[in-house]
Amino acid sequence: MVLGSASPARLRVLRAAGLDPRVIVSDVDEDAVLDTLHGAPPAEVVVALAGAKADAVVATILASDDHAIDTVVLTCDSMLLFDGELSGKPHTVDVARAQWRRMRGRSAELLTGHRVSRIRDSRVVGTAQASAATTIRFADIDDATVDAYAATGEPLAVAGAFTLDGLGGWFVEAIDGDPSSVIGIGLPTVRLLLADVGVDVTSLWR
Repeated sequence: MVLGSASPARLRVLRAAGLDPRVIVSDVDEDAVLDTLHGAPPAEVVVALAGAKADAVVATILASDDHAIDTVVLTCDSMLLFDGELSGKPHTVDVARAQWRRMRGRSAELLTGHRVSRIRDSRVVGTAQASAATTIRFADIDDATVDAYAATGEPLAVAGAFTLDGLGGWFVEAIDGDPSSVIGIGLPTVRLLLADVGVDVTSLWR
């Protein structure tokens, strides 16, 4: 199995769930992909981003001599849907701080797009994709706490400016949906997608 993501959280989820994937990071320009998706439904956007990453990683594998006879590539992308708008990684402290001041005490949806591609005998023999949505209820934290969290740098590099499995977990009051998809990779969703391309997830366990 190949994980097409630089996310250490996604890798941790898969390892905790019994897999030892090889990591190949795509060089996809996410902003350029987003520019082509104006007006698309939010779930379609995250699936398209995951698909763009998959295409890049699959191309890298097929162009190399170092790939197994039977390989599964898994890619994902997450964004937060809040007040009708999608947001990804804040990248700066100011943006993270402003986002938290808007969403504290309120709810939003974390959307994660998934793509599974199966390569056999040097060609793609199957693909499957889907999105997973989980509702997040954020704590109504004060300005000092918002500033302290933004200053840690953690929310700058994660979709929606929060984590469930890190410091941000202190400020998530409840979720409705799959916890693993909030971390970045929905295990139940991936299990179904693997089945769609003819792979039983238990065959991938270490």
